[in-house]
Amino acid sequence: MAHAAVVAAVAGHLPPHVVTNHELAQRFDTTEEWIRTRTGIVQRHHVRAGTATSDLAAEAGRRALASAGEDHADVVIVATTTPDRPCPATAPTVASKLGLTGVAAYDIAAVCTGFLYALQAGASAVAAGAARRALVIGAETFSTLLDPSDRTTGVIFGDGAGAVLLRAGARGEAGAIEAVHLGSDGTLADLITVRAGGSEQRAHPDDEAHADPYFRMDGRPVFMAAVRRMTESAHTVLRRTGWAVDDLDHLVGHQANIRILHAVAERLGLPPERALVNLDRVGNTAAASIPLALAHGRRERRLGTGDRVLLTAFGGGATWGAAALTWPDLPDLQHPPAT
Repeated sequence: MAHAAVVAAVAGHLPPHVVTNHELAQRFDTTEEWIRTRTGIVQRHHVRAGTATSDLAAEAGRRALASAGEDHADVVIVATTTPDRPCPATAPTVASKLGLTGVAAYDIAAVCTGFLYALQAGASAVAAGAARRALVIGAETFSTLLDPSDRTTGVIFGDGAGAVLLRAGARGEAGAIEAVHLGSDGTLADLITVRAGGSEQRAHPDDEAHADPYFRMDGRPVFMAAVRRMTESAHTVLRRTGWAVDDLDHLVGHQANIRILHAVAERLGLPPERALVNLDRVGNTAAASIPLALAHGRRERRLGTGDRVLLTAFGGGATWGAAALTWPDLPDLQHPPAT
């Protein structure tokens, strides 16, 4: 029987510090209503001094392993845009914190699509027999990249981590990753970017634009590109699986903005209640958003064994992707809630 990657556990972790719309409204001289109506966000979590991305990632990974009753993974893949350091990668640090020294560990940088890229990499390793278990983590501390004077980005982003443990299994069983589609367009790199910190800045030492250390996003074209690419990628995955839109039980989109989530659902022809949303509680957590949404959906018992789930995301690069899976029969929760 053919190998397949099967979801064995899902878990999330958020830093304890909650930042409300009320607090940000005072900081940016706006209103709670303005933030909520334009983003769908009510609160988000930010790290305090002393907490790094690897800390969030390791805790999410620890909870995923504990939930599955496991203490080992053959590969650790961390999707992040906010690594602990530019060099080395964060994943080996996460693996070490989990007591997994000696296993393969590497980062993937695809911004908000990062988790789907990492999921494809982990699923491929398992399906090929290169790993029996793959720990796939999306983790971000985006609050560390935000311009304190930029209202547009300052109200959107939060910090957190989500993890999925994949195991070797059989095609067709509950929890199997059925299909993944990924894409990119480097001509759109300036839509979502942090200009400073790389070789491009060093190649233009006198150009102030290349020295900008903060996250920047061009909102309107990002919205249009995200809706288009997430919808197209979702349709590609549906064709590969042979599922009809009506067959879908849940749409789990990257939690970027409530308007994007509703627009993608509408273009797919899905009723809005089938879209899993936790954006209101956590904000946009970039690569962590899809696994965090899955963890919340599991805790709230919205996801049932055998449910057909479609994941889709758009991020910097530009990158985009989608994935289809059936929801697994997971053991009772053994870890604290994600929130």
